Amino acid sequence: MAGRVEGKVAIVTGGSKGLGKADAEALAREGATVVITDIDEAGEAVAETVAVATGATVVFKHQDVTSEQRWQEIVAEVEREFGGIDVLVNNAGIVIVATPEQTTLEDFRLQNAVMNEGVFLGCKTVIPAMRKRGGGSIVNMSSVASHLGYPVFFAYTAAKGAVRAMTKSLAVSCQMNGDNIRVNSVHPGAIETPMVHAVNKELGMPVPDPESKDDPIGIGRPEDVANMIVYLASDESRFVNGAEFVIDNALSIQ
Repeated sequence: MAGRVEGKVAIVTGGSKGLGKADAEALAREGATVVITDIDEAGEAVAETVAVATGATVVFKHQDVTSEQRWQEIVAEVEREFGGIDVLVNNAGIVIVATPEQTTLEDFRLQNAVMNEGVFLGCKTVIPAMRKRGGGSIVNMSSVASHLGYPVFFAYTAAKGAVRAMTKSLAVSCQMNGDNIRVNSVHPGAIETPMVHAVNKELGMPVPDPESKDDPIGIGRPEDVANMIVYLASDESRFVNGAEFVIDNALSIQ
């Protein structure tokens, strides 16, 4: 039985750990050829492990998503090696804990460079490649922070809010151009990842436990997000475009 994304070629940025790793695993398990990119060389071992576990073709490429030149190189390499690009998951991200007054201009620019400019560069560079394939699916990782007020994640929230808005403009632009490229955003709440663990530690909060019954909202698992990524990458979501998917167990509506 064919996988849900069988035959598709997917790029997942920030794929060496956390949500990116889970996304890569889920896409590979459903039949995609997956290109994991990251500045963290641990992605090499992740790619090998996922390839063995799934039987899919999974490779790693070093990438700083803030570099336009590297984006151009990555897209050219993937087209040459695998024939084209069908899916882009703009997942790479960082967070620096700081309120508006505590945030330095340098830190503000860094977080926006990775999560705002990085997403822009990814979409700008990949869209022509997808156009040649006859279409594709772009999934931009935003956050529930784009819907709520989180002063201690000020610059992170600003960047994720930009991703939320940019996604809609990209979706309409591709539609107007007749590109058959869908662009959607995903907005996770607290998910059990190294980033969330590090933030909780810095804030002096207990390490979240997915099995805890004390918190009715709780914390999600990476696969909760990865399942959505597979859906949006697949042809099952052919009529889903310019939408935002909040994965937070009702946190943002309380």
